[in-house]
Amino acid sequence: MKKVILAIALMIGAVTTQAQETTGGPQMTFESTVMDYGTIEHKADGTRAFVFTNTGDAPLIISNARGSCGCTVPTWPKEPIAPGASGTIGVKYDTKRVGKFTKTITLSTNTAEKSKILTIKGEINKPAEAPVAPSKPKTGSPVEVN
Repeated sequence: MKKVILAIALMIGAVTTQAQETTGGPQMTFESTVMDYGTIEHKADGTRAFVFTNTGDAPLIISNARGSCGCTVPTWPKEPIAPGASGTIGVKYDTKRVGKFTKTITLSTNTAEKSKILTIKGEINKPAEAPVAPSKPKTGSPVEVN
């Protein structure tokens, strides 16, 4: 029994040591991972940007960025981001859609976490309706007066 406990303790120690050794490498630190558009008008500019810094000690590579639907289109730097350098993840939301929204952008990276999820949210107002012109009586029709 003592040998089994000793073997388990040694395995846990080895795993902990290995995990501590892998803390280096690239790391993404965002100013914010949630972008709140607030309440905006129908067909307003839906372009925003997430700003990040590589706070790690190796070049950061973003291999892909994927929106949760076709209404959310991300852009990202294709070249490696050096340690200490900053970059942006652009996102364009289709503001022709009316109502509240919450969408995500999933980044595939070479960080220890391998992926990072960013969120956009807000509400798009209904488009203003054109005023209806008052109807005019037809001309030439007899009007009855009592």
